[in-house]
Amino acid sequence: MEKVTEILVEAAAEAVEPRFRALAEGEVMEKAPGDLVTVADRDAERIITRRLRELLPVPVVGEEAVAADPALARALLDEPAAWLVDPVDGTKNFVAGEPSYAVMASLVRSGRAVAAWIWQPCSGTAYTAELGAGAWQNGKRLVREQVTTAPESWTGILKSRYFDPPTSHRLLANARALGPLDPGRRAAGIEYPLVATGERDFILYWRTLPWDHAPGSLLITEAGGRSARFDGSPYLPEPPGGTNGLLVAADPDQWETLREILLKGF
Repeated sequence: MEKVTEILVEAAAEAVEPRFRALAEGEVMEKAPGDLVTVADRDAERIITRRLRELLPVPVVGEEAVAADPALARALLDEPAAWLVDPVDGTKNFVAGEPSYAVMASLVRSGRAVAAWIWQPCSGTAYTAELGAGAWQNGKRLVREQVTTAPESWTGILKSRYFDPPTSHRLLANARALGPLDPGRRAAGIEYPLVATGERDFILYWRTLPWDHAPGSLLITEAGGRSARFDGSPYLPEPPGGTNGLLVAADPDQWETLREILLKGF
């Protein structure tokens, strides 16, 4: 676990942090309309990919590699084991000079995330999780206590951007039964730790790209929370274009209550 953390920290120091608030003209591109990529993303992914394969020689499913060749993501389903890499989670924040970005990786075995790493360079914070062994923040065990407060005090993030307008409107209307909503941080590697550490109680996502959600989902479940599809099935990383919709909560009982509130009428 420590070796992968070192790989992410060193790759960020070499390829990402020197370009933070220092991107030159031509170092920011669009993979698709509104979907940014930078030289930092690509260089960091190359470094991380090479070093992870030296550690465990299995396929590496990197966000930027999949953008160039979508078939690479099939390794998550077809191979006994694969690495998942998000070299700069929160690229728009990174380009804008905002510190809310992260470098992430996870190890998938038989279609399930079994280990996860989130490195937040600007805060110097590392989050790790291992299936059955717990979740950690800079080496300190993370455990979410069971929520005992009333739903109207629960604060969370509702990512409504990718829902169609009627669905988004209904979700926001249902959320009035809860506490104030956080607009989100445009980076899963920043948002998931907010629930794991108790700063927020829940997150509701629609789009669930595997490199964004495998690390955080494992972090939450190993801290005692629940990350599951709207039908209650556990989150499993799969290639883009698969199942969408994900509800993340501080504990399993809270998850059930949140589903009743937020998804009422669906």
